[in-house]
Amino acid sequence: MSGFTDIFRQYDWQEISQSIHSKTSKDVEQALNAGSRSLEDFKALISPAAAPYLEQMAQISQQLTQKRFGKVIQMYVPMYLSNECNNICTYCGFSYENKVRRKTLSAIEIMEEVAAIKSMGYDHVLLVTGEANQSVHTDYFKKVLDLIKPHFAHISMEVQPLDLEDYQELTPYGLNTVLVYQETYHEEDYKKHHPKGKKSNFQYRLETPDRLGQAGIHKIGLGVLIGLEDWRTDSFFTALHLSYLEKRYWQSKYSISFPRLRPFSGGLEPKVIMNDRELVQLICAYRIFNQEIELSISTRESVSFRNNIIKLGITSISAGSKTNPGGYAVEPQSLEQFEISDERSAPEIAQMISDQGYDPVWKDWDLSLTKV
Repeated sequence: MSGFTDIFRQYDWQEISQSIHSKTSKDVEQALNAGSRSLEDFKALISPAAAPYLEQMAQISQQLTQKRFGKVIQMYVPMYLSNECNNICTYCGFSYENKVRRKTLSAIEIMEEVAAIKSMGYDHVLLVTGEANQSVHTDYFKKVLDLIKPHFAHISMEVQPLDLEDYQELTPYGLNTVLVYQETYHEEDYKKHHPKGKKSNFQYRLETPDRLGQAGIHKIGLGVLIGLEDWRTDSFFTALHLSYLEKRYWQSKYSISFPRLRPFSGGLEPKVIMNDRELVQLICAYRIFNQEIELSISTRESVSFRNNIIKLGITSISAGSKTNPGGYAVEPQSLEQFEISDERSAPEIAQMISDQGYDPVWKDWDLSLTKV
């Protein structure tokens, strides 16, 4: 069965980059006025030529988001289960070569974390691990899901890519959503940033969303690590991937996240710096391109940025996040995967959302939308 790789191989990185940078104000205006938008329109909306149209893009993005999602912002929180990892990744605090104490939560420790997260008000949890098949494998995930399923309405997972059979085994245990970021679609640079471990297999990672679609996963999350490569070209390939998946696995929902490279133990300087205006442009471009897509922003971003983005197209936001295993209750001082920027508590974020006339929602959309 052919997958996204066949589509991906038809495109050249350099040609796409040149095409984006050659877009004109006329192309941008055409994209803004179109009834439905193509990938060529998306190129125009993320191009340098679109920068002067940011206010207009923001207004359209706000209108389209409210029309589809109402004035609700979904709240979620990550729960890190393990920092064990067999991969060497140049940008990650959990990288195999980093000499840090490794930890994988036991059943008792997991329930301590669950209690702390529930006390914050959450009903949507994102499970996160490093990539270590010997310790955090399918059987471990089954046990974790079995433990926490009674306590959460919505369980997402961001772990190593798995085989189709693994995803099929996990769905009956309550797995709702899987996030798998390609990190970058620039294949040569991908190999530079992932020199060792299973993650170094570019094609296996690229085809993970295909396996998720075949397994009938309810929601599939895509994204790149902004800063590893040219964000405009990487975003085009993400949109290409999204378009392919929506056509082929139309029964699944989709989300996009926007992680910008943040400091961590060992540090990697971003190859490309994306400023706040450019991130707003990208978020609005995705919303104008695709009204169904859920758009998520994490605590990597600053307080002021997260305050200002609420009305412009974002549909889900994390708060009070800890990026280390046991960070909420078991072992608050263990090594973080990366530094967060917005350290406000979940109630503070919920209040900020309410102050802007929006409703913070602690469960999944299906329930919340009946109230809009």
